[in-house]
Amino acid sequence: MTKGVNSVRTRPLLLGAAVLLMATACGSTEPPAVAPSSTSPNSSAPPASQAPPASVPADKDPSTTIEGIEIHPYASRNHIQAPQRVAYDQSPPFGGNHDAVWATCNGVVYTKAVRNEHMVHALEHGAVWIAYNPELVTGDALAKLAQKVTNQPYTLMSPYPGLDKPVSLQSWGHRLKLADPADPRVDQFVKALRQNSYTFPEPGATCDPTGVFDETNPPPFDPTPPGAGAVPVGS
Repeated sequence: MTKGVNSVRTRPLLLGAAVLLMATACGSTEPPAVAPSSTSPNSSAPPASQAPPASVPADKDPSTTIEGIEIHPYASRNHIQAPQRVAYDQSPPFGGNHDAVWATCNGVVYTKAVRNEHMVHALEHGAVWIAYNPELVTGDALAKLAQKVTNQPYTLMSPYPGLDKPVSLQSWGHRLKLADPADPRVDQFVKALRQNSYTFPEPGATCDPTGVFDETNPPPFDPTPPGAGAVPVGS
């Protein structure tokens, strides 16, 4: 039986217990700081926005060879709880503080836009999130993109209204925006970063359902500004 979002929020005791268990499973919310990459004007290294996080050797992060990749070594990953929001610095976000409940990410193709804070938690677990502009990606192109996700572990896909490119791929600390959903870099990104234990904070964390996140009717994406009470995304 399909459960609505409101039915999830009317179970505070169950939710509280689940959040406590998930917070324990996710370990410390204060991970060791990760220094951002830097280059001198005379260096031959790639710019900081395209260099691997300082803690990850270049040969362990093959995504660094993908043209157009964006990389930011997010160290902050504290948990919040709905309806609180995070003031993300990127759209779509690809790291930082997030909700204590992750979006189910075991090959789910969401037909509705999902709350950012849950999607970022899925990235923390090693998932790749494929977001698309629903006005620009339709029909056969959408179906072929969905085939890359359906029933594939540690992947998820959702529409992202207002996205400035047809497609955007996210993993923890990594993002790639593309003009063509058939671009071969989609597969390159997924291969390089899905469950790449060198590039996300929680190797071994699950993508299975939590029992409090309803993937058939997920908490909706909110396009409005997060407001003064939002938690900073963190460094």
